[in-house]
Amino acid sequence: MKATFYQGDHKFSISEKSISDPAEGEVRIKVAYCGICGTDVHIYHGMMDKRVKVPVTIGHEMSGVIDAVGAGVSDFSVGDKVVVRPLDDRGAQASDKGYDHICQDLKFIGIDSPGAMQQYWNVPAFTLHRLRPETDLKLAALVEPLAVACHDVRLSGLKAGEVAVVLGGGPIGLLVALVARETGAKVFISEVNPRRILLARELGFSVINPAETDPVAHLREKTSGFMADVVFEVAGVQPTLDIMTELAGIRGRIVMVAIHGQPKPINLFQFFWKELQLIGARVYEREDYDQAIELIMKNELPFACLITRVAPLTSIQRVFEEIDRQPDGMKVLLDCQT
Repeated sequence: MKATFYQGDHKFSISEKSISDPAEGEVRIKVAYCGICGTDVHIYHGMMDKRVKVPVTIGHEMSGVIDAVGAGVSDFSVGDKVVVRPLDDRGAQASDKGYDHICQDLKFIGIDSPGAMQQYWNVPAFTLHRLRPETDLKLAALVEPLAVACHDVRLSGLKAGEVAVVLGGGPIGLLVALVARETGAKVFISEVNPRRILLARELGFSVINPAETDPVAHLREKTSGFMADVVFEVAGVQPTLDIMTELAGIRGRIVMVAIHGQPKPINLFQFFWKELQLIGARVYEREDYDQAIELIMKNELPFACLITRVAPLTSIQRVFEEIDRQPDGMKVLLDCQT
């Protein structure tokens, strides 16, 4: 079989590798598609070289079909369509309070252990979520990032009739916006990239371009001064941190979706003055995966619009180089069987 390996220094290799039998408690998946996410791009740029052990196969946004079942696995069968929730929580301890998705010794499969950018992939059976037989495996490759959005919106407590602002219109931002709108909320997206603005508007969202319009004044006008009930900070840049507390209304909730590796200044006075809440959100839980799968299966939301293109697994080097040159696309999928 073919497997890809990140070698460091912006380089991927492709090698032939023997197909191994699944160990006890594992299944072997014939990987259909694997999406490229921001974390994968960070790895490509060498930003996670202290964490990943090169050479390593990365990738975690995937879909596929079970090809073999190891000893002790009784809940899944050969031929089942599945996605993987790539969290290895076998290091969880009592002090983690039962929150296994954020336990202290959590391992992220596809970063801390081999991932899905290969034709066959052996994984622990406890990471699997079964799909229905009629599931479109291209769309199913969006389940993992969609589960992130489901988790973010669930933790926000967003309700029908409330106003939400999503700061950042990239793949996660648009997924958050779609899930937020599904709750019955009025959703605004703040984004500066012209291509992403166009797509968001095509999807029916009210978009604010802060390079042209004052977001605070615009939202104040559109909400008669009530401002946002929930602000999702997805962009991960200082200007969005500066404005998120201004956009939130009285007792508004701010959900920190983006990852900030270093301390950043924020306006703490606004938390006192308006009794704001700041909510951290990290990856997802089982129920978020279940909701994401259900949303994909309902086929009522325009998830296909978020797939920029599908490329063969063997073109992985070129694909990452093209993402560097044109970073304003949405989701690129690797076809792992081409």
